[in-house]
Amino acid sequence: MPRFACIVLVDDRGWLLLQERDEHPVLDPEKWGFVGGHVEDGEDPEQAAYRELAEETGISLEPGALTLWREETLPRGSYRIWTARVDLTDADVVLGEGRQIVFVDPGVVFDLDLADVARSQLREFLASDLYAGR
Repeated sequence: MPRFACIVLVDDRGWLLLQERDEHPVLDPEKWGFVGGHVEDGEDPEQAAYRELAEETGISLEPGALTLWREETLPRGSYRIWTARVDLTDADVVLGEGRQIVFVDPGVVFDLDLADVARSQLREFLASDLYAGR
């Protein structure tokens, strides 16, 4: 079963860093979702989260900055979703993959064409104590 490391960063306003995928991915083309991707064979999922974040956004966080929020097994694979509060803006993001990666107002996030995993998990994330305690 494929393993995925997903990251949702939260800025000082409580906005969520999300990726608008382009037409090239096999999974969820042209949908909005989490930054992240496959955990490579032999790779630790936490290491994969930091690697994927850096590859896709140019953002390198210090080890220990990410907090594991959720582990979920879904039909497409096993997901670990990591989060961190950050003092960053869209200007700090260097687009490494997809159409765009930006901080999104949680009040409009469900107006986006979200990937299934993002849609189901973001509802719970926004209702979580971890998000509320940002």
